[in-house]
Amino acid sequence: MNGRLKASGGSVGGGLLVAGTTSDAGKSVVTAGICRWLVRQGVRVAPFKAQNMSLNSFVTREGAEIGRAQAMQAAAARVEPTALMNPVLLKPGSDRSSQVVLLGKPVGELSARGYHAGRQEQLLGTVTDCLQELRRTHDAVICEGAGSPAEINLRRTDIVNMGIARAARIPVVVVGDIDRGGVFASFFGTTALLSKEDQALVAGYLVNKFRGDVTLLEPGLEMLRGLTGRRTLGVLPFAHGLGIDEEDGMGVPPARTKSRAWGRVSLRGAVRESVVAPPHGADVLRVAVCAVPLMSNFTDVDALAAEPGVVVRFVDRAEELADADLVVLPGTRGTVRALEWLRERGLADAIARRAAEGRPVLGICGGFQMLGEHIEDEVESKAGAVDGLGLLPVRVRFAVEKTLARPAGEALGEPVEGYEIHHGVAEVTGGDEAFLDGCRTGSVWGTHWHGSLESDGFRRAFLRRVAADAGRAFVPAPGTSFGTLREEQLDRLGDLIEEHADTGALLRLIEEGVPEGLPFVPPGAP
Repeated sequence: MNGRLKASGGSVGGGLLVAGTTSDAGKSVVTAGICRWLVRQGVRVAPFKAQNMSLNSFVTREGAEIGRAQAMQAAAARVEPTALMNPVLLKPGSDRSSQVVLLGKPVGELSARGYHAGRQEQLLGTVTDCLQELRRTHDAVICEGAGSPAEINLRRTDIVNMGIARAARIPVVVVGDIDRGGVFASFFGTTALLSKEDQALVAGYLVNKFRGDVTLLEPGLEMLRGLTGRRTLGVLPFAHGLGIDEEDGMGVPPARTKSRAWGRVSLRGAVRESVVAPPHGADVLRVAVCAVPLMSNFTDVDALAAEPGVVVRFVDRAEELADADLVVLPGTRGTVRALEWLRERGLADAIARRAAEGRPVLGICGGFQMLGEHIEDEVESKAGAVDGLGLLPVRVRFAVEKTLARPAGEALGEPVEGYEIHHGVAEVTGGDEAFLDGCRTGSVWGTHWHGSLESDGFRRAFLRRVAADAGRAFVPAPGTSFGTLREEQLDRLGDLIEEHADTGALLRLIEEGVPEGLPFVPPGAP
Protein backbone atom coordinates (compact mmCIF):
# COMPACT_ATOMS: atom_id res chain seq x y z
CA MET A 1 0.00 0.00 0.00
CA ASN A 2 1.37 3.39 -0.97
CA GLY A 3 2.52 5.39 2.04
CA ARG A 4 0.66 8.45 0.81
CA LEU A 5 -2.49 7.03 2.37
CA LYS A 6 -1.00 7.52 5.80
CA ALA A 7 -2.10 10.90 7.18
CA SER A 8 0.86 11.90 9.31
CA GLY A 9 2.90 15.02 9.74
CA GLY A 10 0.09 17.21 8.36
CA SER A 11 -0.02 15.48 4.97
CA VAL A 12 -3.33 15.25 3.11
CA GLY A 13 -4.94 11.83 2.78
CA GLY A 14 -6.28 10.39 -0.44
CA GLY A 15 -9.78 10.93 -1.78
CA LEU A 16 -12.38 9.57 -4.17
CA LEU A 17 -15.84 10.79 -5.21
CA VAL A 18 -18.55 8.21 -5.88
CA ALA A 19 -21.02 9.83 -8.29
CA GLY A 20 -24.06 8.25 -9.93
CA THR A 21 -25.87 8.36 -13.24
CA THR A 22 -29.13 8.91 -11.32
CA SER A 23 -30.52 9.18 -7.83
CA ASP A 24 -30.76 5.78 -6.14
CA ALA A 25 -28.06 4.30 -8.39
CA GLY A 26 -26.39 2.91 -5.28
CA LYS A 27 -23.96 5.69 -4.36
CA SER A 28 -24.64 5.43 -0.62
CA VAL A 29 -24.10 1.68 -0.35
CA VAL A 30 -21.08 1.71 -2.71
CA THR A 31 -19.51 4.48 -0.62
CA ALA A 32 -20.19 2.47 2.55
CA GLY A 33 -18.80 -0.68 0.90
CA ILE A 34 -15.56 1.05 -0.08
CA CYS A 35 -15.25 2.45 3.46
CA ARG A 36 -15.71 -1.01 5.00
CA TRP A 37 -13.27 -2.62 2.53
CA LEU A 38 -10.63 0.04 3.26
CA VAL A 39 -10.94 -0.11 7.04
CA ARG A 40 -10.49 -3.89 6.87
CA GLN A 41 -7.18 -3.17 5.11
CA GLY A 42 -6.07 -1.03 8.05
CA VAL A 43 -6.81 2.30 6.34
CA ARG A 44 -8.16 5.17 8.45
CA VAL A 45 -11.08 6.20 6.28
CA ALA A 46 -13.97 8.65 6.63
CA PRO A 47 -17.12 9.23 4.53
CA PHE A 48 -18.15 12.64 3.26
CA LYS A 49 -21.17 14.13 1.52
CA ALA A 50 -21.04 17.87 0.99
CA GLN A 51 -24.78 18.32 0.61
CA ASN A 52 -27.52 15.85 1.41
CA MET A 53 -31.27 16.17 0.86
CA SER A 54 -33.02 13.78 3.19
CA LEU A 55 -35.68 13.45 5.86
CA ASN A 56 -33.69 10.57 7.33
CA SER A 57 -31.27 12.18 9.76
CA PHE A 58 -29.19 11.35 12.82
CA VAL A 59 -27.70 13.21 15.79
CA THR A 60 -23.97 12.94 16.44
CA ARG A 61 -22.49 12.84 19.94
CA GLU A 62 -21.67 16.55 19.76
CA GLY A 63 -25.34 17.29 19.03
CA ALA A 64 -25.12 17.88 15.28
CA GLU A 65 -27.77 16.72 12.81
CA ILE A 66 -26.48 14.89 9.72
CA GLY A 67 -27.92 12.50 7.14
CA ARG A 68 -28.43 8.95 8.39
CA ALA A 69 -26.66 7.66 5.28
CA GLN A 70 -23.46 9.36 6.43
CA ALA A 71 -23.90 7.96 9.94
CA MET A 72 -24.24 4.52 8.36
CA GLN A 73 -21.12 5.11 6.26
CA ALA A 74 -19.24 6.21 9.38
CA ALA A 75 -20.24 2.92 11.01
CA ALA A 76 -18.92 1.15 7.91
CA ALA A 77 -15.64 3.03 8.36
CA ARG A 78 -15.68 2.26 12.12
CA VAL A 79 -15.40 5.93 13.06
CA GLU A 80 -17.66 8.21 15.07
CA PRO A 81 -19.90 10.33 12.80
CA THR A 82 -19.38 14.12 12.94
CA ALA A 83 -20.85 17.20 11.28
CA LEU A 84 -17.74 17.39 9.07
CA MET A 85 -19.01 14.35 7.17
CA ASN A 86 -22.23 16.10 6.03
CA PRO A 87 -21.81 19.86 6.36
CA VAL A 88 -25.03 20.74 4.48
CA LEU A 89 -28.30 18.87 5.06
CA LEU A 90 -31.53 19.92 3.33
CA LYS A 91 -34.75 18.69 4.96
CA PRO A 92 -37.74 19.13 2.61
CA GLY A 93 -40.83 20.74 4.12
CA SER A 94 -42.74 20.93 0.85
CA ASP A 95 -42.19 20.41 -2.87
CA ARG A 96 -40.45 23.79 -3.09
CA SER A 97 -38.72 24.55 0.21
CA SER A 98 -36.36 22.91 2.68
CA GLN A 99 -34.87 23.56 6.06
CA VAL A 100 -31.14 24.20 5.68
CA VAL A 101 -28.97 22.51 8.31
CA LEU A 102 -25.40 23.83 8.29
CA LEU A 103 -22.68 22.04 10.24
CA GLY A 104 -25.37 20.21 12.18
CA LYS A 105 -27.58 23.19 13.12
CA PRO A 106 -30.67 24.59 11.33
CA VAL A 107 -30.10 28.05 9.86
CA GLY A 108 -33.46 28.68 8.18
CA GLU A 109 -35.90 27.71 5.44
CA LEU A 110 -35.13 28.37 1.79
CA SER A 111 -36.96 27.81 -1.46
CA ALA A 112 -35.18 25.71 -4.08
CA ARG A 113 -34.81 28.83 -6.23
CA GLY A 114 -33.39 30.85 -3.35
CA TYR A 115 -30.92 28.13 -2.44
CA HIS A 116 -29.62 27.61 -5.98
CA ALA A 117 -29.65 31.35 -6.71
CA GLY A 118 -26.81 32.13 -4.38
CA ARG A 119 -26.80 30.42 -1.02
CA GLN A 120 -25.36 27.19 -2.40
CA GLU A 121 -22.34 28.87 -3.99
CA GLN A 122 -21.57 30.63 -0.71
CA LEU A 123 -21.26 27.24 0.99
CA LEU A 124 -18.51 25.89 -1.28
CA GLY A 125 -15.79 27.23 0.99
CA THR A 126 -17.42 25.62 4.03
CA VAL A 127 -17.71 22.19 2.45
CA THR A 128 -14.16 22.25 1.03
CA ASP A 129 -12.84 23.22 4.49
CA CYS A 130 -14.69 20.25 6.03
CA LEU A 131 -13.32 17.88 3.39
CA GLN A 132 -9.81 19.25 3.87
CA GLU A 133 -10.02 18.68 7.63
CA LEU A 134 -11.18 15.08 7.13
CA ARG A 135 -8.35 14.46 4.64
CA ARG A 136 -5.87 15.93 7.10
CA THR A 137 -6.94 13.54 9.87
CA HIS A 138 -7.61 10.39 7.85
CA ASP A 139 -5.71 8.25 5.37
CA ALA A 140 -8.58 8.44 2.87
CA VAL A 141 -11.94 10.16 2.47
CA ILE A 142 -14.63 8.55 0.30
CA CYS A 143 -17.06 11.21 -0.90
CA GLU A 144 -20.59 10.59 -2.10
CA GLY A 145 -22.20 12.70 -4.79
CA ALA A 146 -25.90 13.52 -5.13
CA GLY A 147 -28.29 12.84 -7.99
CA SER A 148 -26.28 13.03 -11.21
CA PRO A 149 -23.12 15.06 -11.88
CA ALA A 150 -24.52 15.89 -15.33
CA GLU A 151 -27.40 18.08 -14.13
CA ILE A 152 -26.34 20.87 -16.45
CA ASN A 153 -28.95 23.32 -15.15
CA LEU A 154 -27.35 23.18 -11.69
CA ARG A 155 -23.65 22.88 -12.52
CA ARG A 156 -22.82 26.52 -11.81
CA THR A 157 -23.89 26.18 -8.17
CA ASP A 158 -22.84 22.55 -7.66
CA ILE A 159 -21.01 21.86 -4.41
CA VAL A 160 -21.62 18.11 -4.09
CA ASN A 161 -20.61 16.50 -7.39
CA MET A 162 -18.08 17.92 -9.85
CA GLY A 163 -17.90 21.19 -7.93
CA ILE A 164 -16.34 19.54 -4.88
CA ALA A 165 -14.32 17.12 -7.03
CA ARG A 166 -12.75 19.97 -8.96
CA ALA A 167 -12.20 22.12 -5.86
CA ALA A 168 -10.45 19.24 -4.05
CA ARG A 169 -8.89 17.75 -7.20
CA ILE A 170 -10.08 14.21 -6.49
CA PRO A 171 -10.93 11.45 -9.01
CA VAL A 172 -14.54 10.45 -9.70
CA VAL A 173 -16.03 6.99 -10.21
CA VAL A 174 -19.56 6.94 -11.67
CA VAL A 175 -22.04 4.26 -10.48
CA GLY A 176 -24.86 3.07 -12.75
CA ASP A 177 -27.86 0.91 -11.81
CA ILE A 178 -28.08 -1.71 -14.56
CA ASP A 179 -31.27 -3.14 -13.04
CA ARG A 180 -33.09 -0.06 -14.36
CA GLY A 181 -31.76 -0.61 -17.89
CA GLY A 182 -29.89 1.78 -20.16
CA VAL A 183 -26.69 1.73 -18.14
CA PHE A 184 -24.34 2.11 -21.15
CA ALA A 185 -26.23 5.14 -22.42
CA SER A 186 -26.26 6.55 -18.89
CA PHE A 187 -22.49 6.20 -18.49
CA PHE A 188 -21.76 7.66 -21.91
CA GLY A 189 -24.31 10.45 -21.64
CA THR A 190 -23.21 11.43 -18.14
CA THR A 191 -19.62 11.76 -19.30
CA ALA A 192 -20.44 13.51 -22.58
CA LEU A 193 -22.53 16.18 -20.81
CA LEU A 194 -19.64 17.28 -18.59
CA SER A 195 -17.23 20.07 -19.46
CA LYS A 196 -13.69 19.22 -20.52
CA GLU A 197 -12.39 20.19 -17.07
CA ASP A 198 -14.95 18.01 -15.30
CA GLN A 199 -14.45 15.06 -17.64
CA ALA A 200 -10.76 15.11 -16.79
CA LEU A 201 -11.72 13.96 -13.27
CA VAL A 202 -13.99 11.04 -14.31
CA ALA A 203 -11.69 8.03 -13.96
CA GLY A 204 -14.04 5.07 -14.47
CA TYR A 205 -17.39 3.39 -13.92
CA LEU A 206 -18.98 0.87 -11.57
CA VAL A 207 -21.96 -1.23 -12.68
CA ASN A 208 -24.37 -1.87 -9.81
CA LYS A 209 -27.22 -4.41 -9.27
CA PHE A 210 -26.26 -6.80 -12.08
CA ARG A 211 -28.19 -10.06 -12.46
CA GLY A 212 -26.95 -12.86 -14.69
CA ASP A 213 -23.77 -13.93 -16.47
CA VAL A 214 -21.17 -11.15 -16.40
CA THR A 215 -19.45 -12.54 -19.50
CA LEU A 216 -22.48 -11.41 -21.52
CA LEU A 217 -21.86 -7.86 -20.29
CA GLU A 218 -18.14 -7.72 -20.99
CA PRO A 219 -18.35 -6.89 -24.75
CA GLY A 220 -20.44 -3.84 -23.90
CA LEU A 221 -17.95 -2.76 -21.26
CA GLU A 222 -15.13 -2.95 -23.81
CA MET A 223 -17.17 -0.92 -26.31
CA LEU A 224 -17.87 1.65 -23.58
CA ARG A 225 -14.14 1.87 -22.91
CA GLY A 226 -13.53 2.45 -26.61
CA LEU A 227 -16.11 5.22 -26.68
CA THR A 228 -15.01 7.01 -23.50
CA GLY A 229 -11.43 5.93 -22.85
CA ARG A 230 -12.44 4.84 -19.34
CA ARG A 231 -12.53 1.39 -17.76
CA THR A 232 -15.37 -0.16 -15.81
CA LEU A 233 -13.81 -0.89 -12.42
CA GLY A 234 -16.31 -3.48 -11.27
CA VAL A 235 -19.67 -5.17 -11.80
CA LEU A 236 -21.47 -5.50 -8.49
CA PRO A 237 -24.16 -8.20 -8.37
CA PHE A 238 -27.71 -7.55 -7.24
CA ALA A 239 -27.89 -8.29 -3.52
CA HIS A 240 -31.08 -8.43 -1.45
CA GLY A 241 -31.37 -6.84 1.97
CA LEU A 242 -28.79 -4.05 1.54
CA GLY A 243 -31.22 -1.11 1.59
CA ILE A 244 -29.97 0.20 4.92
CA ASP A 245 -30.50 3.78 6.11
CA GLU A 246 -31.85 5.06 2.82
CA GLU A 247 -31.25 8.70 2.16
CA ASP A 248 -34.21 9.93 0.14
CA GLY A 249 -37.23 8.23 1.63
CA MET A 250 -38.79 5.11 0.24
CA GLY A 251 -37.69 5.57 -3.35
CA VAL A 252 -41.21 6.35 -4.53
CA PRO A 253 -42.62 9.60 -5.97
CA PRO A 254 -44.97 11.94 -4.10
CA ALA A 255 -48.64 11.10 -3.79
CA ARG A 256 -51.52 13.53 -4.07
CA THR A 257 -54.51 13.81 -1.81
CA LYS A 258 -57.25 16.29 -2.76
CA SER A 259 -54.88 17.72 -5.41
CA ARG A 260 -52.21 18.64 -2.86
CA ALA A 261 -48.80 17.01 -3.16
CA TRP A 262 -47.52 16.19 0.27
CA GLY A 263 -47.34 12.47 0.70
CA ARG A 264 -46.08 9.40 -1.08
CA VAL A 265 -47.72 7.02 -3.47
CA SER A 266 -49.62 4.17 -1.92
CA LEU A 267 -47.20 1.98 -0.04
CA ARG A 268 -49.60 -0.93 0.22
CA GLY A 269 -47.51 -4.07 -0.04
CA ALA A 270 -44.26 -2.23 0.61
CA VAL A 271 -42.27 -4.05 3.29
CA ARG A 272 -38.93 -3.20 4.83
CA GLU A 273 -36.27 -4.96 2.78
CA SER A 274 -35.54 -7.92 5.00
CA VAL A 275 -36.21 -11.65 5.17
CA VAL A 276 -38.79 -12.42 7.85
CA ALA A 277 -37.43 -15.33 9.84
CA PRO A 278 -39.87 -17.84 11.41
CA PRO A 279 -41.26 -16.71 14.76
CA HIS A 280 -39.61 -17.83 17.97
CA GLY A 281 -43.04 -18.39 19.53
CA ALA A 282 -46.32 -19.66 18.09
CA ASP A 283 -47.45 -16.41 16.41
CA VAL A 284 -46.07 -13.75 14.13
CA LEU A 285 -46.53 -10.08 15.03
CA ARG A 286 -47.85 -7.73 12.33
CA VAL A 287 -46.73 -4.10 12.39
CA ALA A 288 -48.45 -1.46 10.23
CA VAL A 289 -46.58 1.82 9.77
CA CYS A 290 -48.73 4.74 8.61
CA ALA A 291 -46.96 6.22 5.57
CA VAL A 292 -47.59 9.82 6.61
CA PRO A 293 -46.59 12.77 4.42
CA LEU A 294 -42.98 13.97 4.79
CA MET A 295 -42.23 10.79 6.71
CA SER A 296 -38.87 11.04 8.46
CA ASN A 297 -36.62 8.49 10.12
CA PHE A 298 -38.73 5.54 9.03
CA THR A 299 -35.57 3.54 9.81
CA ASP A 300 -36.91 3.47 13.38
CA VAL A 301 -38.83 0.33 12.42
CA ASP A 302 -35.81 -1.47 10.93
CA ALA A 303 -35.07 -3.02 14.31
CA LEU A 304 -38.62 -4.40 14.41
CA ALA A 305 -38.24 -5.84 10.91
CA ALA A 306 -35.05 -7.57 12.05
CA GLU A 307 -36.94 -9.54 14.71
CA PRO A 308 -37.83 -13.14 13.76
CA GLY A 309 -41.57 -13.35 13.24
CA VAL A 310 -42.19 -9.59 12.98
CA VAL A 311 -43.69 -8.46 9.66
CA VAL A 312 -43.46 -4.71 8.97
CA ARG A 313 -45.44 -3.05 6.21
CA PHE A 314 -46.29 0.55 5.27
CA VAL A 315 -49.97 1.39 4.85
CA ASP A 316 -52.12 4.33 3.75
CA ARG A 317 -55.70 3.00 4.17
CA ALA A 318 -57.79 2.58 7.29
CA GLU A 319 -58.81 -0.98 6.44
CA GLU A 320 -55.15 -2.01 6.39
CA LEU A 321 -54.97 -1.48 10.14
CA ALA A 322 -57.56 -4.17 10.85
CA ASP A 323 -55.17 -7.12 11.14
CA ALA A 324 -52.23 -5.17 12.59
CA ASP A 325 -51.04 -6.08 16.07
CA LEU A 326 -49.15 -2.79 16.37
CA VAL A 327 -49.73 0.48 14.51
CA VAL A 328 -46.80 2.90 14.34
CA LEU A 329 -47.14 6.62 13.68
CA PRO A 330 -43.61 7.57 12.58
CA GLY A 331 -41.79 10.87 12.54
CA THR A 332 -42.64 13.57 10.01
CA ARG A 333 -41.43 17.02 8.98
CA GLY A 334 -45.07 18.08 8.81
CA THR A 335 -46.97 17.10 11.96
CA VAL A 336 -50.04 19.23 11.24
CA ARG A 337 -50.11 18.18 7.58
CA ALA A 338 -49.83 14.53 8.59
CA LEU A 339 -52.73 14.95 11.04
CA GLU A 340 -54.93 16.31 8.26
CA TRP A 341 -53.85 13.42 6.02
CA LEU A 342 -54.77 10.87 8.71
CA ARG A 343 -58.20 12.45 9.09
CA GLU A 344 -58.85 12.68 5.35
CA ARG A 345 -58.12 8.98 4.89
CA GLY A 346 -60.07 7.72 7.87
CA LEU A 347 -56.89 6.56 9.58
CA ALA A 348 -57.41 8.88 12.54
CA ASP A 349 -60.78 7.31 13.35
CA ALA A 350 -59.35 3.80 12.88
CA ILE A 351 -56.50 4.57 15.29
CA ALA A 352 -58.94 5.99 17.85
CA ARG A 353 -61.04 2.81 17.64
CA ARG A 354 -57.91 0.72 18.19
CA ALA A 355 -57.05 2.71 21.30
CA ALA A 356 -60.59 2.30 22.67
CA GLU A 357 -60.30 -1.46 22.12
CA GLY A 358 -56.95 -1.63 23.93
CA ARG A 359 -54.99 -2.49 20.77
CA PRO A 360 -51.39 -1.19 20.65
CA VAL A 361 -50.36 2.07 18.99
CA LEU A 362 -46.86 3.63 19.08
CA GLY A 363 -46.10 7.24 18.14
CA ILE A 364 -42.51 8.33 17.54
CA CYS A 365 -41.52 12.01 17.40
CA GLY A 366 -44.08 13.64 15.07
CA GLY A 367 -46.28 10.59 15.58
CA PHE A 368 -46.09 11.13 19.36
CA GLN A 369 -47.10 14.78 18.87
CA MET A 370 -50.11 13.76 16.76
CA LEU A 371 -51.34 11.41 19.51
CA GLY A 372 -51.53 14.30 21.99
CA GLU A 373 -54.46 16.54 22.88
CA HIS A 374 -53.35 19.88 21.48
CA ILE A 375 -50.67 21.34 19.19
CA GLU A 376 -49.61 24.98 19.01
CA ASP A 377 -47.56 25.44 15.84
CA GLU A 378 -46.36 28.86 14.70
CA VAL A 379 -43.06 27.42 13.44
CA GLU A 380 -43.37 24.38 11.17
CA SER A 381 -46.82 24.73 9.56
CA LYS A 382 -47.71 28.12 11.10
CA ALA A 383 -51.20 26.69 11.57
CA GLY A 384 -51.56 27.95 15.14
CA ALA A 385 -53.80 25.95 17.46
CA VAL A 386 -54.68 22.46 16.22
CA ASP A 387 -56.41 19.57 17.96
CA GLY A 388 -54.40 16.35 18.16
CA LEU A 389 -55.86 12.84 18.18
CA GLY A 390 -56.43 13.12 21.94
CA LEU A 391 -55.11 9.67 22.79
CA LEU A 392 -52.29 10.78 25.10
CA PRO A 393 -52.35 13.49 27.84
CA VAL A 394 -49.80 15.64 26.02
CA ARG A 395 -49.77 19.26 24.85
CA VAL A 396 -47.21 20.28 22.22
CA ARG A 397 -45.81 23.72 21.49
CA PHE A 398 -43.45 24.19 18.55
CA ALA A 399 -40.29 26.11 19.42
CA VAL A 400 -38.07 27.98 16.98
CA GLU A 401 -34.99 26.23 18.33
CA LYS A 402 -34.69 22.58 17.35
CA THR A 403 -34.01 19.96 20.01
CA LEU A 404 -31.01 17.82 19.02
CA ALA A 405 -29.97 15.32 21.67
CA ARG A 406 -28.63 11.81 22.34
CA PRO A 407 -30.56 10.69 25.44
CA ALA A 408 -29.99 7.45 27.34
CA GLY A 409 -31.82 5.91 30.25
CA GLU A 410 -33.95 2.97 31.33
CA ALA A 411 -37.47 1.95 30.36
CA LEU A 412 -39.49 -1.24 30.85
CA GLY A 413 -36.67 -2.40 33.10
CA GLU A 414 -34.05 -2.25 30.33
CA PRO A 415 -31.31 0.19 29.31
CA VAL A 416 -32.15 2.21 26.22
CA GLU A 417 -30.52 4.87 24.03
CA GLY A 418 -31.93 7.08 21.30
CA TYR A 419 -31.70 10.45 19.62
CA GLU A 420 -34.03 13.44 19.38
CA ILE A 421 -34.69 15.75 16.40
CA HIS A 422 -37.76 17.96 16.85
CA HIS A 423 -39.12 21.49 17.17
CA GLY A 424 -42.16 20.36 19.15
CA VAL A 425 -41.86 20.65 22.95
CA ALA A 426 -44.17 18.19 24.73
CA GLU A 427 -45.80 18.79 28.10
CA VAL A 428 -46.90 15.44 29.52
CA THR A 429 -49.77 16.01 31.94
CA GLY A 430 -50.63 12.44 32.94
CA GLY A 431 -50.69 8.87 31.68
CA ASP A 432 -50.53 5.40 33.20
CA GLU A 433 -46.73 5.36 33.19
CA ALA A 434 -43.75 7.28 31.88
CA PHE A 435 -42.27 6.04 28.60
CA LEU A 436 -38.82 7.44 27.79
CA ASP A 437 -39.55 11.20 27.49
CA GLY A 438 -43.23 10.53 26.80
CA CYS A 439 -45.91 8.35 28.33
CA ARG A 440 -48.25 5.39 27.97
CA THR A 441 -52.02 5.54 28.36
CA GLY A 442 -53.72 2.16 28.01
CA SER A 443 -52.20 0.56 24.94
CA VAL A 444 -51.06 3.86 23.38
CA TRP A 445 -47.38 4.72 23.68
CA GLY A 446 -45.54 7.89 22.67
CA THR A 447 -41.99 9.24 22.71
CA HIS A 448 -39.75 11.70 20.89
CA TRP A 449 -36.85 9.22 20.95
CA HIS A 450 -35.76 7.90 17.57
CA GLY A 451 -33.66 4.74 17.49
CA SER A 452 -34.80 3.42 20.87
CA LEU A 453 -35.92 0.10 19.35
CA GLU A 454 -32.30 -0.63 18.37
CA SER A 455 -31.64 -1.30 22.09
CA ASP A 456 -32.16 -5.07 22.13
CA GLY A 457 -33.40 -5.65 25.66
CA PHE A 458 -35.77 -2.68 25.52
CA ARG A 459 -37.14 -3.77 22.13
CA ARG A 460 -37.85 -7.28 23.41
CA ALA A 461 -39.57 -5.92 26.53
CA PHE A 462 -41.72 -3.59 24.43
CA LEU A 463 -42.68 -6.37 22.01
CA ARG A 464 -43.68 -8.62 24.91
CA ARG A 465 -46.05 -5.89 26.12
CA VAL A 466 -47.43 -5.39 22.61
CA ALA A 467 -47.96 -9.12 22.11
CA ALA A 468 -49.81 -9.38 25.43
CA ASP A 469 -52.09 -6.44 24.56
CA ALA A 470 -52.66 -7.84 21.05
CA GLY A 471 -53.45 -11.33 22.35
CA ARG A 472 -50.66 -12.90 20.32
CA ALA A 473 -48.51 -15.87 21.39
CA PHE A 474 -45.49 -14.02 20.05
CA VAL A 475 -42.18 -14.41 21.87
CA PRO A 476 -39.17 -12.23 20.94
CA ALA A 477 -36.15 -14.29 20.00
CA PRO A 478 -33.66 -13.92 22.87
CA GLY A 479 -30.51 -13.78 20.75
CA THR A 480 -31.41 -11.10 18.22
CA SER A 481 -28.80 -8.35 18.20
CA PHE A 482 -29.62 -5.44 15.91
CA GLY A 483 -26.06 -4.11 16.16
CA THR A 484 -24.65 -7.47 15.05
CA LEU A 485 -27.08 -7.68 12.14
CA ARG A 486 -26.11 -4.16 11.06
CA GLU A 487 -22.42 -5.09 11.18
CA GLU A 488 -23.11 -8.16 9.07
CA GLN A 489 -24.82 -5.99 6.47
CA LEU A 490 -21.89 -3.59 6.38
CA ASP A 491 -19.49 -6.50 6.00
CA ARG A 492 -21.58 -7.70 3.04
CA LEU A 493 -21.10 -4.29 1.44
CA GLY A 494 -17.36 -4.56 1.97
CA ASP A 495 -17.43 -8.07 0.48
CA LEU A 496 -19.17 -6.77 -2.66
CA ILE A 497 -16.34 -4.31 -3.26
CA GLU A 498 -13.57 -6.75 -2.37
CA GLU A 499 -14.95 -9.58 -4.52
CA HIS A 500 -16.41 -7.74 -7.51
CA ALA A 501 -14.51 -4.46 -7.95
CA ASP A 502 -10.98 -3.82 -9.16
CA THR A 503 -9.69 -2.88 -5.74
CA GLY A 504 -6.18 -2.32 -7.05
CA ALA A 505 -7.47 0.31 -9.46
CA LEU A 506 -9.61 1.93 -6.76
CA LEU A 507 -6.64 2.07 -4.41
CA ARG A 508 -4.45 3.69 -7.06
CA LEU A 509 -7.08 6.37 -7.62
CA ILE A 510 -7.32 7.07 -3.90
CA GLU A 511 -3.54 7.12 -3.45
CA GLU A 512 -2.35 8.77 -6.65
CA GLY A 513 -5.25 11.05 -7.54
CA VAL A 514 -6.62 11.91 -10.94
CA PRO A 515 -5.02 9.95 -13.83
CA GLU A 516 -3.39 11.96 -16.61
CA GLY A 517 -4.56 11.90 -20.20
CA LEU A 518 -8.24 10.96 -19.81
CA PRO A 519 -9.81 11.74 -23.21
CA PHE A 520 -12.55 14.28 -23.84
CA VAL A 521 -15.91 12.85 -24.94
CA PRO A 522 -17.87 15.31 -27.12
CA PRO A 523 -20.00 17.34 -27.07
CA GLY A 524 -19.30 18.36 -23.46
CA ALA A 525 -21.38 20.75 -21.39
CA PRO A 526 -23.48 23.23 -23.43
